[in-house]
Amino acid sequence: MIEITRVGEGDLSELLPLLRAYCDFYDVSPSDDDLLALARALIADPARDGVQLLARAGEEAIGFATVYWSWATTIASRIGVMNDLFVAPSARGSGAAEQLIRACVDECRRHGAAELTWQTAPDNERAQRLYDRVGATRSQWVDYSLSVRE
Repeated sequence: MIEITRVGEGDLSELLPLLRAYCDFYDVSPSDDDLLALARALIADPARDGVQLLARAGEEAIGFATVYWSWATTIASRIGVMNDLFVAPSARGSGAAEQLIRACVDECRRHGAAELTWQTAPDNERAQRLYDRVGATRSQWVDYSLSVRE
C-alpha cells in the first residue's frame, strides 16, 4: 500500500535522497543545502508557495511531487504547476506516480486552482505514457528560459 503525505520538517532526511536522484536524472546539481532550503520554504508557506508530497510504501520513501502555485491568464484562474514528479527506479510501476498525481490534483482543488499543469522532456516516453494513462491533455507549447543570475 502506498501512502501520500505532505512533506514536513521530519521528512527531509527521506526526501533529500529522492531530490538528489531527481536532479541526477536531469543532470543538474544544486547543493543539498539549496534543495533543503526549497523544501523548507514550501513547508513554511504552502498556501502561498506550494507543496511537496511524499510517497511511501510501508516505511520507505519512494517518490515525491512538487506543486507550485501560479496563475494562467488564458483561463483567468489560479493553477498548480507540478514542477517535479519522481519515483525511485525500484518503485516504478507500483502505482506511486499515479497516486502522486491524484494527490496533486486534490491539493489543487483545496487551493482553488482550476488546473494542474506540468511538462516533461520530449524523450521521456515512459512519463508520457503515464500522463496519457491518467487522462492528461498533451500541449504543443515550446518552452524557453532565460537565466537571470549574473
